[in-house]
Amino acid sequence: MSGHSKFANIKHKKEKNDAAKGKIFTRIGREIAVAVKEGGPDPNNNSKLKDVIAKAKANNMPNDTIDRSIKKAAGDGDGVNYEQVTYEGYGPSGIAIIVDALTDNKNRTAANVRSAFTKGNGNMGTTGCVSFMFDKKGQIIVAKEDYSGDADELMMTALDAGADDFNEEEDSFEILTDPDAFSEVREAMEQAGIVMASAEVTMIPQTWGELTNEADIKSMNKLLDLLEEDDDVQEVYHNWDMPEED
Repeated sequence: MSGHSKFANIKHKKEKNDAAKGKIFTRIGREIAVAVKEGGPDPNNNSKLKDVIAKAKANNMPNDTIDRSIKKAAGDGDGVNYEQVTYEGYGPSGIAIIVDALTDNKNRTAANVRSAFTKGNGNMGTTGCVSFMFDKKGQIIVAKEDYSGDADELMMTALDAGADDFNEEEDSFEILTDPDAFSEVREAMEQAGIVMASAEVTMIPQTWGELTNEADIKSMNKLLDLLEEDDDVQEVYHNWDMPEED
């Protein structure tokens, strides 16, 4: 596993997100639109929508913005249809990268993603070229600074709800689930009053790769920044064991 804290990564990601709130809200708005079109506007009958709403709240998206997004999607029969697409490729020194996007124009998105790989000294590959190096899992992170209870009690709450695994780290607890069990486990945590620093279905690398060359590190950061700046890109997964920031 990575030699550094998942919670530290999440805090760093959230700090970056705070600097680009509008972009984050746009991305979550698209996820809401897709969830509503797939399962309807009532989160009580649509677990995917309920999970996206929880993600929106974790990113400090205002309730009225969430409600507006749901209403817009519910009444937008002739509106924009977003399609989920996934791209795979390699960064510098063979670092594996998966890009999830929601787009209304696949040609535009593919060109932008390809350009990001090229400018970051990587290359876009074919479907399946790196995904076998990741496991799709529900992942819930509970920060120790937000949880004062007993670790064993938290573990039992998670496992009883259907979680597969529970790991304790220096500053956080990690709960892993099968993707199909994620909603149930997340709801059990919520009902138990447990504050979650992060809760999402994600792609977890089976092995991690290091970059030691300064030029490679610079290129990798550029590649990731270009992908993050693209409005169509929802998530970027990679197996780079990023050095901890001072």
